[in-house]
Amino acid sequence: MRLTTLIIPALVVAAVGAMSSLFVVDEREKALVLQFGQIRDVKEEPGLSVKIPFIQEVVRYDDRILSLDTDTIEVTPSDDRRLVVDAFARYRIADVVKFRQAVGAGGVRLAEERLSSILNSKIREVLGADQVTSDTILSENRAELMVRIRNQSRSEALGLGLDVVDVRLKQTNLPSQNLNATFARMRAEREREAADEVARGNEAAQRVRALADRTVVETLSEAEREAQVVRGEADAERNGIFAEAFGADPEFFAFYRSLQAYENALQGSNSSMVMTPDSEFFDYLKSDQVSQ
Repeated sequence: MRLTTLIIPALVVAAVGAMSSLFVVDEREKALVLQFGQIRDVKEEPGLSVKIPFIQEVVRYDDRILSLDTDTIEVTPSDDRRLVVDAFARYRIADVVKFRQAVGAGGVRLAEERLSSILNSKIREVLGADQVTSDTILSENRAELMVRIRNQSRSEALGLGLDVVDVRLKQTNLPSQNLNATFARMRAEREREAADEVARGNEAAQRVRALADRTVVETLSEAEREAQVVRGEADAERNGIFAEAFGADPEFFAFYRSLQAYENALQGSNSSMVMTPDSEFFDYLKSDQVSQ
């Protein structure tokens, strides 16, 4: 019984020690074996590994590509138009030994603070360089600027054991205090363009209206000329008929002209004429026979 009492605790301690000495490295991570804070071993391959229990500890780091959003900053390109810029980066822990030596127990949180500072510094440096204007940053050419930011950030981040895989500019906007002025300038420009278009439209309308008025005048003039010609021809034909009738029978022509005079003079239902009874106007009304 006394032997059994000693063996069981020993087996328990051995089992706990054996379990404490074994650890598994996942394929998505890297691990460091530390002894009293010093690096004793690096485990970069996945699988089962061994450490000294209670003396050594295992620190794990993610081996996947991680994401970091930078703080919003203001940059001033060469044309002095300030822009508000924020970016994001993709990075991974390339060297776990350098990473541990650089950040210590601060881990990923401290590393991202330092990496964010590096990124912001390089963004200001690249976007504020000569020959880089706000139009360049806002155009498709900014892809080249992002590559430059990534390369410069990568060379400095390697000292932290980090590899900067990619850097992207998410937003490049004007500061809020400049937006109203910019919108006002854009609005004035659009209003000027609209006024120019209206002026050109009015000018074209005036030309069309003047052409239409001239066409109307020319058409009316031509129609009036043709009407005068037709009227003159008709008058000439009528006068010819009258002349022929007068030549054939002057007395009948005089009688016909008197009837026309009566008709023109006595129009309407309330026509009155005052004249002497022996007026020549009534010669054909007074005569009961027509002279031969």
